[in-house]
Amino acid sequence: MIKVAIVGASGYTGVELARILCNHPNVTLTAATSRQYAGKPLSEVFPNLRGKVDLVCENLPPEAIAERADFVFTAVPHKTAMDIVPQLLEAGKKVVDLSADFRLRDLTTYESWYQPHSSPIYLEEAVYGLPERYREQIAQARLVANPGCYPTSIILALAPLLEAKVIDSQTIIADSKSGTSGAGRAASVGTLFCEVTDGFRPYKVGGTHRHTPEIEQELSCAANTSVTVSFTPHLLPISRGILSTIYASIKPGTEAEDIAEIYAQAYQDETFVRLLPLGAIPATQHVRGSNYCDIGFAIDKRTSRLVAMSAIDNIVKGAAGQAVQNMNILMGFQEDAGLEGAPFFP
Repeated sequence: MIKVAIVGASGYTGVELARILCNHPNVTLTAATSRQYAGKPLSEVFPNLRGKVDLVCENLPPEAIAERADFVFTAVPHKTAMDIVPQLLEAGKKVVDLSADFRLRDLTTYESWYQPHSSPIYLEEAVYGLPERYREQIAQARLVANPGCYPTSIILALAPLLEAKVIDSQTIIADSKSGTSGAGRAASVGTLFCEVTDGFRPYKVGGTHRHTPEIEQELSCAANTSVTVSFTPHLLPISRGILSTIYASIKPGTEAEDIAEIYAQAYQDETFVRLLPLGAIPATQHVRGSNYCDIGFAIDKRTSRLVAMSAIDNIVKGAAGQAVQNMNILMGFQEDAGLEGAPFFP
């Protein structure tokens, strides 16, 4: 058993980590930090954890966290992570960071989309934590940058096709929809029930969402050339889930059977990618509460475009579940340990 700490346990990602880890066969939760709820039991902050997690939230400095844990998840906002993670690494701990602070390899790109970086020396070392793409590197790492939720859904759907060069890398349009938990737990008028229910709207329109450079970074790696995407996120009136519908022009002569074979070759041994039969459509309710990514596709012959579709749970495969998957690889555990459950339904 390893001792694990969650830094930033009071957000939706933090509670999802606690929910998964409390049933993990190789893990003991030994610390959960929160400034806002210091002194309160985590099961009081999140009553779904009653009888499962008996930790009290604490506001601990990095050195105290390092004394309590062998492995650390940092589920804090960007900027905060870049100040905490180096201290944990220097203490000899392995870290999966769920912020954006170590996802972008290029410092200039990071600083143009976020803010000045206080620990840029770790950008090159950090491994991008998409196991289906970087499993071998993750296994050797001490710092894993857990991917964003939107990028996970888009990269898994497109990377094999870009590698196979069956789609035009300069024609990609990604239209993604997320449940409101993606906005975090902090109070905001835009995510109040009356603002969201019975409605559906885009946000961060015009290429302004901060996941854009992350998507382009990874798709460029797959295509072996610079890729620019048109990415528009939308807010769904549901609590969790992401559905991405992605369009790209296909190369002449490409048939549905070719696309299906490319996906099969890429994901036939992947536990958490489920390829749907031709004609089947992914849906958020079929992955809810799970670490699965469901992928389907169709070819629009009239416009010679591929329509790729992927569904994930934004706080499981899009955050906490993928983080645990990365921990399992880092620590040599069975990759699906703690993640074996079927999706919730209904």
